[in-house]
Amino acid sequence: MSARGDRPAHRRAAIVGLGLTEMGKVYGPTSQRFAAEAVRRAAEDAGVRLSDIDGLLVSAGVTRSVDLSLQVDLGLHDLRLLTQMQAFGSTAGAMVQYAAMAVESGMADTVACVFADAPLQPGRGSGSAYAGRAAPRGWAGLLDASGFAGPNTFYALAARRHMRAFGTTSEQLGAVAVAQRAWAGMNPLAQLRDPITLADHQESRFVVEPFHLLDCCLVSNGGVAVIVTTADRAASLAQPPVSVMGWGQAHPGKRMRRDDDFGLVSGAARSGPAALKMAGVGVDDVDVLELYDCYTFTVLLTLEDYGFCGKGEGGAFVSEPGVLGPGGSLPLNTGGGQLSSYYMWGMTPLSEGVVQARGQGGERQARRHDVVLVSGNGGYLDHHSTLVLGSASAF
Repeated sequence: MSARGDRPAHRRAAIVGLGLTEMGKVYGPTSQRFAAEAVRRAAEDAGVRLSDIDGLLVSAGVTRSVDLSLQVDLGLHDLRLLTQMQAFGSTAGAMVQYAAMAVESGMADTVACVFADAPLQPGRGSGSAYAGRAAPRGWAGLLDASGFAGPNTFYALAARRHMRAFGTTSEQLGAVAVAQRAWAGMNPLAQLRDPITLADHQESRFVVEPFHLLDCCLVSNGGVAVIVTTADRAASLAQPPVSVMGWGQAHPGKRMRRDDDFGLVSGAARSGPAALKMAGVGVDDVDVLELYDCYTFTVLLTLEDYGFCGKGEGGAFVSEPGVLGPGGSLPLNTGGGQLSSYYMWGMTPLSEGVVQARGQGGERQARRHDVVLVSGNGGYLDHHSTLVLGSASAF
């Protein structure tokens, strides 16, 4: 019997509300304002009152401009659970995990999880969105001085190592970008919807070799929130409940160690199997994949580590026709992901996972959507979270 089977059925966790603000180059609102609006929209979507919320989990983003004062902004009183969390791109999945444990244990009944950020400024390119932070000291300062500054360089290093070890190619990475853009074309919320070809990918400028521009995620302003409650409460609310069937985390803590496996194996190798085991399902049972895609390479590595293909076989797997794109056998990042839709850290795959599990994807809706696997990745492959979501039939 799975761990889920040991939990009281009436208190099993469900996602019942989803709130998304405007996304992309939206100027004016602060991160805190985006966060408040996302929570309000999630509560309205669920059919609950703000006063019903007795737990609030906040993710502050890179700019760290959303904090616990959000409780006051929303007029929430007598909360039984309140905290600010930070595990970078894995935070969204971790927030839902802690919210699920809270409602299943009785610590809280209705928990809002929210992420918001507003790094884009008028007249400034997305490349400068996260600039201006304090100069690093010590070992990190030496890395900066040698040119290893920011995620682009570290992920490029990881991708290059995978290429040298397994023969992975830039064209194979490009296949991920092309497939996800095809999905984005069916998502009215996506920032980039025009189709691209593999030739477009190869001709886009290099950011850091081997990454072309189309290997790299967007930068967006906006906010996303979800509401987590119990199965018995969910049954009377406005939306089809999304079961939180299983979860896992992994934080290797080994980055930049000598002779490490950086770029070859990530925390997904532990987090994914743990979540699937808890849910009582295997990779063959997964209908839809919503994977964290800060770079095309992150998708490829996560697919390997979750066991959808063998180690070193990710390049061949993602480039095989009829697999990842619309109409494929394994729908992946059906909203376009962070590469083409919007960049809300781990809330990007989570929000689309909720849409798909509800069966509300419209033109992009996957035909089978009973089991949806959602990943979050943080730091430079330092942190990983996994959720297994189920459609209403899972209850």
